[in-house]
Amino acid sequence: MKIEDFAEKLKKCGSILIFCHQRPDGDTLGCAFALKKAWESVGKRADIVCASSIPSKYDYIDAAKTVTDPVSITEKYDAHVAVDCSTENMIGDGYSLFSSNKNTFNIDHHVSNTSYAKYNYVENTASCCELVYKLLSNCGIKADKTISDCLLLGISTDTGNFAHSNVTKDTLSVASELVANGGNLHDVAYRMFKSQPKARALLYTKILNGMRFFHDDKIAVISINKKDIEDCGATTDMTEGFIDFPLSIDGVEVAVSILENKPNAYKISLRSKGIVNVNEIATEFGGGGHILASGCLICGFYEDVKDKIVRAVSLRL
Repeated sequence: MKIEDFAEKLKKCGSILIFCHQRPDGDTLGCAFALKKAWESVGKRADIVCASSIPSKYDYIDAAKTVTDPVSITEKYDAHVAVDCSTENMIGDGYSLFSSNKNTFNIDHHVSNTSYAKYNYVENTASCCELVYKLLSNCGIKADKTISDCLLLGISTDTGNFAHSNVTKDTLSVASELVANGGNLHDVAYRMFKSQPKARALLYTKILNGMRFFHDDKIAVISINKKDIEDCGATTDMTEGFIDFPLSIDGVEVAVSILENKPNAYKISLRSKGIVNVNEIATEFGGGGHILASGCLICGFYEDVKDKIVRAVSLRL
């Protein structure tokens, strides 16, 4: 669906309920925060739900305190809008609520998106926040300082603060316009990349100490279990970004993070330097994402899960 048509349908809605994906990151939250503020700026109503708790590092944004659990929603909305969710599974426990509305909207930047909504706008960009910026422009809503800060949050985090290969001239152009509108890129980058609690630093050190290499050191695997998280006084959301270090090692083509989600269930994150299309691997296990960054959930004993992922990667090297 074209962005113009998508915007025309959405702007007719006086009230919207915005859905973030599970284990929310800066992009899904930035999209939701910006969309909520934009809708409220023109006298409409917007609320945000997420099936997971919001990491404390996003508390500096006022909208973060308004996010609720899908099960708490009893009101009706003109439309339900999913942001940065490539599949129904990413919405998690909130999907039954999402699909209960006759007007469902899906705006996303993942190539693996399954077009699960009534109205789908999917474009392969560095971040979903870039698409929300285009959406708001087509709705005739100008991004003020607050909206710009929210959108810069998503663009900065999904591009590694503009260091990843997914950055294009369009990404930089949107970021430039947001800064021109008052967005504080320096503040966003500092909060997301240069500031962290002691517990995260302790956990990071412990996890890297247990890093393992496979297939002539072309595959690097880090594993994160609940006990390590608890022993360090950390939380699961603090593991975001851990996978970037193993991928930075010379000779490593694919980095894998195996995070214990619950007993015998592991959240797999995959990052590639380019030789391997990790979206194909994630899709093989019921997940998805991008060519260079994808994820999935695998159930089983740890060593079996690790072997499955390493084997799948090895076959593509």
